Amino acid sequence: MKNRYRIFMHLGLLFIIFLSSGCAVNRATATIDPATNLDDIRYIHVSKLETDNRGVEVLIANKLKQSGYIVDLGDNIPPEADAVITYKDKWVWDITMYMLELTLTVRDPETSFPLASGNSYHTSLSRKDPEEMVDEVISNIFKQEKE
Repeated sequence: MKNRYRIFMHLGLLFIIFLSSGCAVNRATATIDPATNLDDIRYIHVSKLETDNRGVEVLIANKLKQSGYIVDLGDNIPPEADAVITYKDKWVWDITMYMLELTLTVRDPETSFPLASGNSYHTSLSRKDPEEMVDEVISNIFKQEKE
């Protein structure tokens, strides 16, 4: 009887560990096209995602301004823009709504060719505020260029 009890306790413990291990996943990546020099970028246009009603484009623009870039928001890309940033965000519910994933792509304003991209993914237990995720992605993209 004691052996059965121990087996069930161990199985129960393993089951709890298995279920909780998937809740603390996080990832932050950045890739840059080898032919791209992000140091040449000074003026960035941030394109608003049509379905975004949370103002993520403003968070992106604010972070870029803090980093010393000239930033434009709106529907039309100005001719003097050196790059366009597009983004995709994913929100999920876990007691409250939170941003699960954010992907930013730095594009050539004339061809829309992706020059660089970055991603931040944080599940419920490692979640970050949207501002922190924007900061993480932008920092990783432009930090990688320096390395």
